[in-house]
Amino acid sequence: MAASLDEKRSFDVRILVAEDDRTLREVLQRGLQEAGYVVDVVEDGEAATIMLRDNEYEVAILDWRMPKRSGIETLALVRKLGVTTPILILTARDAPVDRVEGLNAGADDYLVKPFDFGELVARLQALQRRPALRFHEEIRCGDLEFDAATRELRVAGKDVELTSTERLLIELLLRRSPAAVSRRTIANQVWSDQADAVGSNTIEVHIARIRAKIAGCDAKIETVRGFGYRVVAS
Repeated sequence: MAASLDEKRSFDVRILVAEDDRTLREVLQRGLQEAGYVVDVVEDGEAATIMLRDNEYEVAILDWRMPKRSGIETLALVRKLGVTTPILILTARDAPVDRVEGLNAGADDYLVKPFDFGELVARLQALQRRPALRFHEEIRCGDLEFDAATRELRVAGKDVELTSTERLLIELLLRRSPAAVSRRTIANQVWSDQADAVGSNTIEVHIARIRAKIAGCDAKIETVRGFGYRVVAS
């Protein structure tokens, strides 16, 4: 069954595009918006650094050659700042040494100009499906604690029994807390290859089950209307 307009809009994903070429920037913005993305655009590396540092994006596109700070310099800097957003580099440089430089700087993918727009969207969707990066063994929000090593969730030190799907879902929300996570990202990362068949009702059912299991703790799962969910301490 085809998704309703409201359901499609609820699966919007926020993306950053940093490109100094005005024509290409406008083409990317328009095309990505038509593909269902919420698009922020900037034209230089300094602005891109600020946006990536201060905002939560599901994925970002950086052009290699930009004024004020190159895409590679921007990439290396935001990684040092702890930004884990999946980042795709756009460039006209196609030598193997250039690809290695981009990937070593912290890029998740690399696309050479000129490129097919359909391939760009496919690459972005692949980046969205990657599991969240793991930097800490224990993730906390209030008295809610997830142990990444044992895959156990605890409330005030007491174990909470979860299904495998519930574990993936609460881990994703806790890793992104206090930022909101879109329904589309949840579907992609929790249900992976079956994401296209997962609707907002399925996600809501699993959220409700987790809410019931952690009732009484000082952290809660909030619904962000028209977008997704987030975990915050009360």
